[in-house]
Amino acid sequence: MVSGSSQRGVVSSRLAYAAILLLLPQVEGTVLTTRERTDLAHEKFLEGRRANLHSRENPYLGPRKALVVEEIPGPWENRPTPWRHNIRATIFWVGEKPSPANPTPNTASSWDPRWEISYGGYDDPLKRRGYFPASFEPKLNPFYIALPYNDLLKGWTHRPEAPEVIPWFWRDYRGPGISVCHNRWLAIHYRGRVAYAQWKDVGPFTIDDWPYVFEGKFPRTNQNHNAGIDISPAVRDFLRMRGNANVDWRFVEEYEVPPGPWDRWITSPLPLPIRAFP
Repeated sequence: MVSGSSQRGVVSSRLAYAAILLLLPQVEGTVLTTRERTDLAHEKFLEGRRANLHSRENPYLGPRKALVVEEIPGPWENRPTPWRHNIRATIFWVGEKPSPANPTPNTASSWDPRWEISYGGYDDPLKRRGYFPASFEPKLNPFYIALPYNDLLKGWTHRPEAPEVIPWFWRDYRGPGISVCHNRWLAIHYRGRVAYAQWKDVGPFTIDDWPYVFEGKFPRTNQNHNAGIDISPAVRDFLRMRGNANVDWRFVEEYEVPPGPWDRWITSPLPLPIRAFP
């Protein structure tokens, strides 16, 4: 059913068109056919409208230009990310209680409010069975790290600089409130040995040091010898570190991760949180 306003609009357009036909002058000595008079009327009708098109930002009401979404590069296309050299590494673990040196408990992570429960328990750094805690087999990868950048603000939005500074942002983007950093793989080198681990938390000491994390600047000054990466007990033990030390690290694609004690988590589907939280 056509509304009254629509009918009035159609009638008005037809009347305007008919008026143009009547006002068109006859060319002396010629008789215009109906088709010719119609074509002339149509040209007259469009004259003003064509001029107005240039003043409209989007005259045809088409969609805005789409953002470029990247795909995961094939192994032959991948350009390895550069190493960050001589970065101070500190040890942290799931379930770590707050202390004067570390006031933030690790029962939750920046992306998982139930991190200790999701992991399966307390990742005791002293009581170990191989690369696992002695009392249980973890549900999540025991090879994990933290870097001082959180791509999510409190709530549903990404940090304003995230799309510009995170190289894989649009390739991995899945909507507001879903981190593109959580579970990212890294290689960590120490004295000839290289461990592979996943980015599971944010720290040490800061949450927005993107010039260091993504652009290779030196970590922001902090109270613990300018530490720039936290590593788990499993990473510590694989690298045969006796405590805090300087390491090298870089981001890697999942297909670059070689076999090792971490490889059972390479293709496992890992749940991502829906939103950030305080």
